[in-house]
Amino acid sequence: MRARVCVPIHVEDIDAALADANQAKLLGADCVEFRIDGFFPGCESDAEDAHRLEQLRRLLAGSSLPVILTCRIAEEGGNYDGDEADRVALLQKICIESDHPPAYLDFELSSYQNSANIRQKINLCVDHPNQQRDVRTRLILSMHDFHGRPANLMRQVANAWAEPAASIVKFAFRARSIRDNLEIFEILRETPKPTIGLGMGEFGLMSRVLATKFGGFLTFASLRDTSATAPGQPTIAELFGLYRFRSIGKESKVCGIMGWPVAHSMSPLIHNAGFEARGADTVYLPMPVADGYESFKASAYALLDAQHLDLTGVSVTIPHKEHLARFAAEAGWKIDPSAADCNAANTACFGSRVCITNTDGPAACDCLEDRLKSLEGRLISILGAGGVARAIASSVKQRGGTVRIVNRTHERAIQLASDLGPGVEAIGLEHLSEHTSDAYINCTPVGMTGGPDPEGLSIPVRELADTLPPETLFFDTVYNPIETPMIKTARHHGFCTIDGVEMFVKQAAAQFALWTGEQAPIQLFDRLVREKLS
Repeated sequence: MRARVCVPIHVEDIDAALADANQAKLLGADCVEFRIDGFFPGCESDAEDAHRLEQLRRLLAGSSLPVILTCRIAEEGGNYDGDEADRVALLQKICIESDHPPAYLDFELSSYQNSANIRQKINLCVDHPNQQRDVRTRLILSMHDFHGRPANLMRQVANAWAEPAASIVKFAFRARSIRDNLEIFEILRETPKPTIGLGMGEFGLMSRVLATKFGGFLTFASLRDTSATAPGQPTIAELFGLYRFRSIGKESKVCGIMGWPVAHSMSPLIHNAGFEARGADTVYLPMPVADGYESFKASAYALLDAQHLDLTGVSVTIPHKEHLARFAAEAGWKIDPSAADCNAANTACFGSRVCITNTDGPAACDCLEDRLKSLEGRLISILGAGGVARAIASSVKQRGGTVRIVNRTHERAIQLASDLGPGVEAIGLEHLSEHTSDAYINCTPVGMTGGPDPEGLSIPVRELADTLPPETLFFDTVYNPIETPMIKTARHHGFCTIDGVEMFVKQAAAQFALWTGEQAPIQLFDRLVREKLS
């Protein structure tokens, strides 16, 4: 059974809330959650309460989708800070005395178990085995922790499961790492009754997208970025469009991108579109992993040990490319020369055999050879001494080219040249114009949107222009923006250019082929990235 999709709506204006419910239905939601704790905050006069009650009845009667009614207390992330007896009385009037009661009533476990009187009154509102009234509303007993995983999580969940009146149990907490998702999945797999399990925040997205795979009753998705009711909640457009939620089932395979940060990565956009185009039952997710080898190692082990996750492969980006190579070496896995020679890997494939490789360098060389035909005997100048520069320099050397490394910190350039051995030399930036190169490649963040110097010119094209033949290539590995200051200047002077999108797409296509055994729809990849960045 697939998980339902619920759109939460903060109720401030009845007509606006009803319009949002209609929009949610058009977008494919199964139900809506009306959060009335802002509409009914407590401490109002009797006359005002009566007016609000009539408005809420109109809201329930007019909803085009089944409703979860929630008046969330402040202690669990809501806006209600009035008297508890008043809140319970309101919920009773809505559920028992209304012609259109909600399909579900969400009530906090902490409040429910705090008082026998409250428990009795809430039980009167909902359907359960001992209910004597004709009541259609079902109770969701919920618990929320916006700070982290509760130490007594399993006891809380077990207590909620044990309540006869609870038709559904919900637990949500701020995930501290992607490993928390895996615990949520194990709880969902063992649940004795319908359960909603969610990780909040950036680390918890996996729990929201994979709800159906692990038997979750429901997941939440907001109508728009600004209307989320919990951190990390995707929009319904992202859930259905980007992550293809309706196509995910128990047998679906999982891929993802491990790095920090990864929230704005283009990889989920293109890989999920590629899986759909090739008919692959696979979903690709952001997998944020905080900096540091121990953090990467713990996350990698946890993902690999989670056999029900069906992890097929991962992309790895900064700052973990060197960590993947180290992890693979410690695990005794075979490492492809593209990764071994530069001591950095960006791709892992988990199938009948483990494959660890680096698609950055080969992708860059493919871009160069599309223009230069062959790198044999070619001289390539690379600006930068980080992971991408290392991967590209290593691949250029493997294909018969000679490399010059130029870096602001000359000592790092010298170290990289020493690491890669013969065929790679380090020179100072001031010597760049003394010997012409067939291609100049920027592997620094200069010129990148949001980077340290977005308007900067990574390579001094103007100073080099008079000494270079027109067929000289200028290549920027930065892909946002598509036309960096360096690319723009090189084109102005009539030189051939390669933008970062081309390399990004080629390296992603190589990953896709490893995971699926099929050729990637590379033109689709390219179009999607350029449309997103335009």
